[in-house]
Amino acid sequence: MRTAFLASLCGLLFVGTLIVSAQSTVSPVEGTWKTTHTNDDGNTASTVYQFHASDGRLTGQVEVAWGNLSIEQGTISDGRFAFQIHMGESIWKYDGQVKDGNLSITVHDPNMPAATLSATRLTEEQSRFVAIPPPPLHVVPSNGLAKTPLMGWNSWNYFQGRITDAIVRQIADAMVSSGMRDAGYTYINIDDTWEGPRDSSGQLHPNKKFADMKALADYVHARGLKLGLYSSPGTETCAGYPGSYGHEEQDAATFAAWGIDYLKYDWCSAFRLYPDGDMRAIYQRMGDALRKTGRPVVFSISSGGKEHVWTWGRLAGANLWRTTDDINPGWKRIENIGFSQSELAQWSGPGGWNDPDMLEVGNGHLTPDEQRTHMSLWALLAAPLITGNDLRSMSAETAAILTNREVIAIDQDALGVTGRRILQMGLIEVWTKQLANHQLAVGVFNRADHAQVAEFDWNALGLNHPAQARDLWQHKDIPLTGDRFRREIPAHGTVLLRFRP
Repeated sequence: MRTAFLASLCGLLFVGTLIVSAQSTVSPVEGTWKTTHTNDDGNTASTVYQFHASDGRLTGQVEVAWGNLSIEQGTISDGRFAFQIHMGESIWKYDGQVKDGNLSITVHDPNMPAATLSATRLTEEQSRFVAIPPPPLHVVPSNGLAKTPLMGWNSWNYFQGRITDAIVRQIADAMVSSGMRDAGYTYINIDDTWEGPRDSSGQLHPNKKFADMKALADYVHARGLKLGLYSSPGTETCAGYPGSYGHEEQDAATFAAWGIDYLKYDWCSAFRLYPDGDMRAIYQRMGDALRKTGRPVVFSISSGGKEHVWTWGRLAGANLWRTTDDINPGWKRIENIGFSQSELAQWSGPGGWNDPDMLEVGNGHLTPDEQRTHMSLWALLAAPLITGNDLRSMSAETAAILTNREVIAIDQDALGVTGRRILQMGLIEVWTKQLANHQLAVGVFNRADHAQVAEFDWNALGLNHPAQARDLWQHKDIPLTGDRFRREIPAHGTVLLRFRP
């Protein structure tokens, strides 16, 4: 699930010149090869290349923890070859040649320095993964957490592999000083790349970026906040760090001893071991392990929305489950994710929530209207509000959007109902969400690239001549006259209203 981690991941696994011994009489590239690379924080990651050469064509794949990437437009002639790979939305180009009995391959990316790696040929037996059998299915008892959608911050969207102990402490301080904590944001979640080696007993340790995880948890807790971590049911995380495969109970006990309050569990690399149909059983394994510790730990499933996770996530012990692949700070991606969630509403509610991924408010080049639409739609969806921006340097405008308590109250409403699309008129959409005390939230969205007038009858929403509503972005009560709503809405903009009986 890590298409966003291109630059850092490729720095670990792909960038540079690959040197292998030419042992095949047919073609020096034919076969399966494995490279290893130790990055700056001491983690050793691996990449597997499968090359096939025939009739001037080079085919195969590059295997990383989050998936297999197909070689495209591969050619080979007179010892020289070239190919490319789609890495998310980017294309990485490679070329190489046989020289002095070795095979070299160089990736061309102006944003990353080159590195030279050596590879060894893998036998068929070495290439094969043998998995621990999945446990029998059962229902993991509820942990009693997440009565309303989770609120907090996650390191991935902005920092990715650059996250450190020092940055987490600064973010915790900024969560308090910015007013985010008082607005309801509680969790400080460290995503991938915190993991270090396992010792001889299998005990997992943080890498050198995080010298003492227990001390970090104490620092976060002292500020009235909670700390979260990330792992995978596979052998590696998405970024190639140690996963929890075969160490589920041991890792859960370690997390509990450190004082961890939240675990995001990502399917990356588990695909090498299990078919997607085994997901529930494999996630259940960690759900059981967390319950066994006796510590209240929020459990987050990150599987890119595969296998209709919303239908069974709660049964595996989870409090939230990703319904989509990764978000990014572009309007089109946010739009495509957010407006696709209406049909999943029935599966979300107190204790277990649909998760359309983290907030990108404050990231990228989103306009103020796009950011308010993002926040409004996530609130109507009763989605977890896990922001992913740099809290230390966010603008006053970003802080005002994220800490708008009237909008947050829609998300955090005690009834726990997920909003749905009620009307669609071209690129104008109207969504409603039932609230406690017979109240109603209404979002009117303009998905067009230009301003449009939104107009509809109140009775289409089940409202009989409402006299007054609260505009949650303008922070004022507005009179409503006549039988119809009519307002011009800017491009990618929103009107978010709250009606009281």
